Amino acid sequence: MTGPAVVRGRTLPAGTPEVPVAIVGAGACGLTAAIFLRDAGIDCALVERDATPQGSTALSSGFIPGAGTRAQHAAGVTDDNAEAFAADIQAKAHGTAAPHLVDAYSRAIAPALDALQARHGLGFELLDGFLYPGHTRRRMHTLPQRTGAALVAALEAAATRAGALLVTDALVRELWVDETDRVIGVGYARPDGTVEHLACRALLLACNGFGGNPALVARWLPEMRDAVFGGHAGNDGSALAWGEALGAALADLGGYQGHGSWAVPQGALITWALMMEGGVQVNARGERFHDETAGYSEASVQVLAQPGGTAWNVFDARLLALGRGFPDFVAAEAAGAVRHADDVAALAPVIGCDADTLGRTLAGTRLQAPFCAIRVTGALFHTQGGLDIDAGCRVRRADGSPLPNLLAAGGAARGVSGNAVWGYLSGNGLLSAIAGGAIAAGTLAAQLQEEGLTT
Repeated sequence: MTGPAVVRGRTLPAGTPEVPVAIVGAGACGLTAAIFLRDAGIDCALVERDATPQGSTALSSGFIPGAGTRAQHAAGVTDDNAEAFAADIQAKAHGTAAPHLVDAYSRAIAPALDALQARHGLGFELLDGFLYPGHTRRRMHTLPQRTGAALVAALEAAATRAGALLVTDALVRELWVDETDRVIGVGYARPDGTVEHLACRALLLACNGFGGNPALVARWLPEMRDAVFGGHAGNDGSALAWGEALGAALADLGGYQGHGSWAVPQGALITWALMMEGGVQVNARGERFHDETAGYSEASVQVLAQPGGTAWNVFDARLLALGRGFPDFVAAEAAGAVRHADDVAALAPVIGCDADTLGRTLAGTRLQAPFCAIRVTGALFHTQGGLDIDAGCRVRRADGSPLPNLLAAGGAARGVSGNAVWGYLSGNGLLSAIAGGAIAAGTLAAQLQEEGLTT
């Protein structure tokens, strides 16, 4: 079995097991969908390429934006709602985000987070102390561990408790469809090369974007062709290949989440909270080169444009204490990412710049000696374009009509960041994953019930 393919007009092998819903990918999107499908009494199977669910979610900070949640109210944020959230999404995207998805996701996310908390024990709390770029309210939700790995683990535990079947070490390479393009099953490869099949009545692609496919990145995101890829290797563009083979429309392929704070050589994400609370980025000449508060996604392009494609995050003791509240930062510090300097004269040789230039740069900031610095580059984290979907996460053809029983959400589908790097509002990736997974589950439940296929 080689690359992603669509198998048409053939019958699955005799004895192939069948489930009502198959889900390709057990990241945040697929696991959320499985949880809500089981809540609706529908059996489902998650087919996951890795031995343990990870995906892009495990590599993220695990922060999910939501408006009007119980966690917000418990933290005293009572003036937020779906409309305000949607306005922030569109403001960041300059009005270019898909309106139907902005509306659907901003409305679906709070009920989804509340249900995951109330019915499935995920202890969400509101991230306090600062606003992420583009958000007008405190709405980032996190588990106490503050990591994406903890979020995936909690969702996996909830899904398996709810009765979802998890098939791991299973790399899906084939979608089997009938003559009407209705999906009838999938074929997946095992680590030893054997091929197994699973029949289904409906399929949700919750698998991947294309950030790990150099050829597709060069084609659609040429400014990031030489950037570090900080995402998961499973983001190989399979969903795009299957969709195109089925005549599905693609949308917003120029949208992606970059990050301008990837520590080198440690290869670790440095929280952008440092920048939002007064830290600055300087280049090898000791000069600031952009507005750090605009957003960490577009900062990736700005950093890559500097000499050597790198920059330095400069901050002080107050912000060092803030950073140490994030596990990723703590790990990076332990790996030697943080450099210390008593004053500008000591910091300049660390950066390799002129002390007078650096002094003038820092004089216009709130930073006070002693200083800290971390060398960073711009990285590509995950793509925000993909299969075009309607508000119910049904995959659409070029004429706008939905494919019979194929849905997509999360990284496999277009997101709500428009068609450029600057459209990414902090948390849009996990917003699409969690809200999209919940919406897709609702669509699938309704469709199967209508067709009398829920048993």
